[in-house]
Amino acid sequence: MLSLHVRAPIARFLAPFVNWLVRLGVSPDVVTFVGTVGVSAGALVFFTTGHFFVGTLVITAFVFSDLLDGQIARARGRSSVWGAFWDSALDRFGDAAIFGSLVIWYAGDGDSLPLAGAALGALVGGSITSYVKARAESLGLTANVGLAERAERLIVVLVCAGLYGLGVPYLLPIALWFLAGATAFTVLQRLVEVRRQAVESASAASPSSGSGSRAPADPPSPARR
Repeated sequence: MLSLHVRAPIARFLAPFVNWLVRLGVSPDVVTFVGTVGVSAGALVFFTTGHFFVGTLVITAFVFSDLLDGQIARARGRSSVWGAFWDSALDRFGDAAIFGSLVIWYAGDGDSLPLAGAALGALVGGSITSYVKARAESLGLTANVGLAERAERLIVVLVCAGLYGLGVPYLLPIALWFLAGATAFTVLQRLVEVRRQAVESASAASPSSGSGSRAPADPPSPARR
């Protein structure tokens, strides 16, 4: 939930730049796309070659597009379901590029298959974390819990990668192992929360048992997986 606390002050800081883009007629969808391309290129060009400090600066600069596009859309009165979907879908590409680049680095010149595995675990765990929330919301439930949401994952990995580039070697490995475990724990938290809501919803919808008659059980759904 860290993003809830940092978005407001950053949004105020970016307000003049947002107003300038609005006057130019820039589409929020274009800002989202450019930001994703910048994040992905920064990770794939710099992280895979071991230039972590420069890569972190490039990625961080483009990460701010995640705030800009929403502000531009609201300023232009163009907030939409499509915009939210587009933003969420492209976020997955950016996250995959960052952690995938770390997998490539540690599997190659970084010379550490265990850390390549930790980066892969963080990547997979982050993807499942996002999927669980999206799937829950599509069913009318929520999954707004978790130790390692997207903002927290990005802050941890980028800060530690930047310090790694400045000669602090042990923080990035620690961060990757932490994120691999934290994302798995976050998935578990969200599964438990969604199950709680589903059980409560089913109980509220079931007929009262006070009449003494027992309602027939619903047939199993063939679509359940």
